[in-house]
Parts: sequence; structure tokens; C-alpha cells
Amino acid sequence: MGAHKLDTMIGARLAVGLPGAEATDEVIERLRATHAQSLVVFSRNFTSPEQFARLLRRLEESLQRRLLVMVDHEGGRIVRFGRGVTRFPDAMTVGATQPPEAVERQGQVEAEELRALGVHVNLAPCVDVFVDGADPVIGDRSYGRDPARVSALAAARIRGLQSRGVAACAKHFPGLGAVQRDPHHALPTISLDWAAMRAIHLPPFEAAIKAGVAMVMSSHVCYPLLGDPPGLPATFSRHLIHRLLRETMRFSGPILTDDLEMGALRGCGTIAEACIRATDAGHDVLLICSDLSAAREALAALRNAYQSGRLSLAELEASVQRISSTRQKNSRLTSLKDETNIW
Repeated sequence: MGAHKLDTMIGARLAVGLPGAEATDEVIERLRATHAQSLVVFSRNFTSPEQFARLLRRLEESLQRRLLVMVDHEGGRIVRFGRGVTRFPDAMTVGATQPPEAVERQGQVEAEELRALGVHVNLAPCVDVFVDGADPVIGDRSYGRDPARVSALAAARIRGLQSRGVAACAKHFPGLGAVQRDPHHALPTISLDWAAMRAIHLPPFEAAIKAGVAMVMSSHVCYPLLGDPPGLPATFSRHLIHRLLRETMRFSGPILTDDLEMGALRGCGTIAEACIRATDAGHDVLLICSDLSAAREALAALRNAYQSGRLSLAELEASVQRISSTRQKNSRLTSLKDETNIW
């Protein structure tokens, strides 16, 4: 396989963030060097719908490729856009007050507004089941404490989003609702066994998959009672990502990491090494949400890993095909040239 084709295929797997609201020449060159084909946007990238449209247009015109644009748009405290969107209440409030029909309509409204802003993927909903006493990193981002209720509302939100052409992403697999420490800062452990996970935390993911969710995001959390050694986060667990989610639960879409720059992984090596380990676990899309230099280093490390045989080229092709299929299902991209269709 030629170097350019390999870099392009790896770039299809990288989702990166930008430092600000302007596409400067320096930012464009740094982004070009990553070959990344997905963009994760934050409040720092947005001042108005008009500015955001200019930003995306300049990036795509300069790079000569379409970008798959992703955003965390959960409602409540997790909303990245200050204008152009309806600010729905947090999931906990919605879960306590709204029927599934209203939540499905919420998803439809969100999708229409996000599409108007140029967004293709909503990195929501959180399908984590909240456990009393857990760290508030999830808290009101969860639909509640009842797995059946969380499952029903998450499925409704997914149907609403995807019926209006925005891909949904269920997170954080295999369930973050009982976490005792915020993985943005440190690597936590959830000491629940299979009985608790199957009864409480996995059912909403099963419901999301049944509802046709486009993507699933994993968690930077250790689950030692599920068969992995202590200190190994789900991010690096082939047992949880490939065998459980892909093979046992039969999820066929792209599997995303959470942001690989989070504090939970700080003691696990470089971002480049984290990308290799997350890939080996079975992830398709690797999120590097702030540092374009780290994304470029990840590209080089992944290239070497594929060329040396440490990572499977067959699995790379399968990952890129899953990502390409998701792009094609998004009606905004269906008629546009898609750089992931390269063979």
C-alpha cells in the first residue's frame, strides 16, 4: 500500500480539535499534516453561526476535502454553541419530566439546528445510568437511575436525531454512571461485576444498538471485575471493545474513543501510543481534541504500526469502511466527494 493511501486511510480514523475560531494559515497547515477527516468542535471554535460557517468553508476549501463535523450537544451544561440552537434542559431533568415522544421530538429539533450549522454527528446521548454517590462528571447528563427509563429515552433521542440526518453516538461504554472519579483528571475504576453491569449499565447500550445508533463511544475507566487486569481502561481493552461490543452485542458501526488527551490516560504513555493501543482494542475513530501536533505524531506512529504489522491492515480497511458508510448515510454528505472512498 502506498504511503499517501495509507496516510489517507489513517486520517479517516482521526477526529481532531482546533485551537480557536479562525482558520489561520498555520492552523490549516497543521491540520493538513494530520490527514484528519473529522473535526470535533467546542465553544472556543464558535462565536456565531455566520463565523462558524466561514470557518468550515475555509477549512474544507483549503484542505480540498469534506470534514465530518462532530459536537457534544447533550443539553443542560453540555452545549457548545451559544447561538442558533435551542437549549434543552439537562438529561436528568428531561428524564424526570418528559415522555419518550417529547425526547424524540427534542432529537429532531436538535438535528435540524445542528445540520443548519454544518454539524453531522452529535456526540450524544449519554446512556450512562446514574448511581447515587457517583462523581458528578455524569450526574445530570444521565437520564436517571432506572435502566429501563434511560433505555427508552436514549432510544427516542437517537431516533429523533437520526430521522433528521444527524448521526447519534451512545456513550460511555460499557457504562460510566457509577464512576467515583472524573476521568478528565484521573484514571478511575468501577468495581462492578458482570451481574451488575448486565442488569443496570449495559441495557441502555443494547437499546441504543437496537434503535440503530450510528456510533458508540467508550470510556477511560477500568473495570477489573469484568476480566481485564487492574489499571487497564476500557479504551485499551480488546475484551470489552472488540469481543463484547463488536462481537457479542453485534454493534456494526464506528466505535469512538473519548478524548485521548484526558487526564485518565496521562500515565499510560504518549498520545501516539494510546492511539495504537485503542486501535488494537477495536476502536475505529480516535479523538484528539486539542493538540494538532499530537495528532500528527499519532499519524506517524499509526503509519509505522501498520507498516510493521503491529496493527492489521485488514482491520484498518474495515474501520474506514464503517466510517465511510456512516458518512454516506448522512444525507448532507451523500452527494459529495468522500475522501474515505479510496479503493
